[in-house]
This record gives sequence, structure tokens and C-alpha cells, in this order.
Amino acid sequence: MIAKKRDGQRLTPEEIQFFIDSYMSGETADYQAAALLMAIYLRGMDDGETQALTLAMARSGQRVDLSDIPGVKVDKHSTGGVGDKTSIALIPLVASAGVPVAKMSGRGLGHTGGTIDKLESIPGFRTDLSVEQFKHNVRTVGAAIIGQTEELAPADKMLYALRDVTATIESVPLIASSIMSKKLAGGADKILLDVKWGEGAFMKRAEDAVQLAKTMVAVGNLSGVPTRAVVTDMNAPLGRTVGNSLEVMEAISVLKGQAPEDLSLLVRYLGSIMLTMAMEAVDLEAAGALIDRLIQSGKACETLERVIAAQGGRAECVNNPSLLPVAREQRTLLSDKAGWVSRVSPMCVGRTAMSLGAGRRKKGDNVDLSVGIVLLKKPGDAVERGEPLARIYGATPSATEDAMESLATAFFIQDEPPSLTPLIYQEVQ
Repeated sequence: MIAKKRDGQRLTPEEIQFFIDSYMSGETADYQAAALLMAIYLRGMDDGETQALTLAMARSGQRVDLSDIPGVKVDKHSTGGVGDKTSIALIPLVASAGVPVAKMSGRGLGHTGGTIDKLESIPGFRTDLSVEQFKHNVRTVGAAIIGQTEELAPADKMLYALRDVTATIESVPLIASSIMSKKLAGGADKILLDVKWGEGAFMKRAEDAVQLAKTMVAVGNLSGVPTRAVVTDMNAPLGRTVGNSLEVMEAISVLKGQAPEDLSLLVRYLGSIMLTMAMEAVDLEAAGALIDRLIQSGKACETLERVIAAQGGRAECVNNPSLLPVAREQRTLLSDKAGWVSRVSPMCVGRTAMSLGAGRRKKGDNVDLSVGIVLLKKPGDAVERGEPLARIYGATPSATEDAMESLATAFFIQDEPPSLTPLIYQEVQ
């Protein structure tokens, strides 16, 4: 198999299944698996091979059965970015329309945040539900969000650890099979993918993100799970907050119709697609109108309250954000010149938030749920000299001061209004 792929030949589904089975059993050694991964990295895989690898990894562990829950279950996955709190608003919003949402999410690592960490800033909120508790909440409340179980696609966890130390991470078929194996094991009827591109994303170029989106959509569809993808911009942080509790507050503001334009646009767009996929709306226009009604009526907020309460959290925080932890040390970053903000580096903002304690450098690191950054100016905004650009929330005076210096390098100001890239780049189906 190593020689076949080295020479550019196609692997059969049986061979790929043998590889996954034998690697998990220890029959295939790390050095052989690493050689095959490098051959795949260099030679690639077609959609059929990628589907076979995805299914083999999905079959390596537990697969959640949601078939006894009425309705079309639509899952959503984001490839990750800075300030991406979309799921926290999107899931209760879609659920309030009668679409059951069973969401398994991850923790943050590096400069990107994780939905599970953010939700755990809600006092009492539990994400370590059993699969049966998870399904019960989806059935009775309409939605549930838990951490990815260790039993889901364990082969992916083993291969990812090997890819991480063998320079084989940046491979479209390997990335696609890693993501889709967990999504297929999650048991949803349909899948929507938010594939980020840009400085703050894993895929730096839009064309690479489109290629990844097309591969994952093909794998999902070939596997019998209708899949769509939206390629979106991550050349600036999404919304105005970066940091766990701060992002929860901003996600709640979406459901009250008070969020920044970019975040509201993305939640509304993704929500509209999910509703059409679940056949709760005939087209995107009708779905968008339904979403507006769910927000204006307060039904979306009420659903979030029920989701929080069902998972042990204090639902009062939806209407009383002061219950969420916020660091006491605060500093305001002022602009040293007038003009227009042309760019806010998501990598710099993400790394600054991580230095405050909002993220992890490595798995197992503790996260400070109370720290973070609020962006008072975004790309395209006019700014005067001495006007606030951002507010920093830190645990200690020294950490907050250090973050001030780091964050100052994230803002780029020019004399003329900038031309901005669109948030929604392309839809793939």
C-alpha cells in the first residue's frame, strides 16, 4: 500500500479499511503509518479514497444513533477562527424553529477558541453529558451541546497525533477525512460546514478553502449524508469579542438583535441554510424571514435559556450578563493616529488573548474564562487620534499591560477608506 500510493496509484476501500484496523490494533507500526501518510500528503487522494478513509475512521469507534429523535437533525461544523462564537447563537436559533440540533463541539487550541470552553464560562453549565443524556436533551429541549466523546472516531485521534509530528497536517484529503469522520459518527441527517479562509484560519488562501469544502461536501454526499459548505472570511476577528465569557455575551446579543453586523450576518446566513436543509423553509428568503421573527419574538432567547438550564447552567445569565465572569483588570488601547482601520490582524488578536489566558498553547492547559478583548474598532471604521481601539480584560496588571503592547500591533490604520473582502466568499454544494 505504501508503494502503491508512493507511485501515485489508487488505494481500494478494502486496503484503506485494513490500514485503519491494523494501525489501531498495533499490527501496523508508527513508521509504516507515517510513510503512508506522507505518500498521501504528496500524492493526494480522490474523493472515493477520501470517503473510504473517512468511513473507516468513523467505524473505528462509537457512532451516535439519532434516528429515534423526530425531525431532520442538521449538524454544523466550523473549521475554526478568532472570535467565532457562531454556534452558541446558531444552535438555539435553529432549534427554536423546531429543528433538533445535536451538537458535539471541541475545545480551543492555539489562537482559535473552542465552543466548549466558551459555554463553560456560564456558571454550572455542563458539557460532559453521557450520550443518552445528550439525546434526551435534544428530544425534550430541542438542542444540546457537548464535548466530543473519546469514543468518536478514535482512529482519527491516533492518526492526527502522528500527522502532527510528521509534517503531514496540511493535506486536504487528510483534513477532510479527519473532520468528516467525526461528523458522520455524530449521527446527523445532514451537515453544514463553515470553512474559514484567511490570516486567522487554517487555510490561508480562499482557493485552498474552496478545495477543502468541495472535498468534504463530496465525502458527505458519497456517504449518504447530504452536505453543504460555506466558505467565509477570517482575515479579521468575527464580531467584536475574543475570550470565553465575552464571546458568550456577544452570542446572546445576536439572539436579541443587538450584535455586530458581521456576526449577525453569518448567523442569519448559516441558520437560513440549516432551515432549508431541514425543510422548515422553502428557500433562503423565507428562512431569513423566519429567523427574524424568532429573534424579534424572543423565542430564540427562550430556547437558549432552556438549553442552558437542561445542562445545569444558570439560565438567568441570558438576561443578566453580569453573572458571567469578567476579569477586573481593564486597559483601553488608544489610536496614535487618525484615519480608517484597514486591517485588524486575527492572529495577533488571538495570540494576545491566548497570552492573557483565554486559550491554550497545548492540550491540558487551564483556561481563564474571564479574560479577553473587546474590539471597539473594526476594519472599515473611521478613527480619530486618541480614540479607543480596543479594551483588554486581564487577570493581573502586568499581563494586561503586556497585552496592550501586543495588541497595538494588530491594528493597521490608513489615510483612505479600505476596500474589504466579503464575509461570505462562496457556497459549495
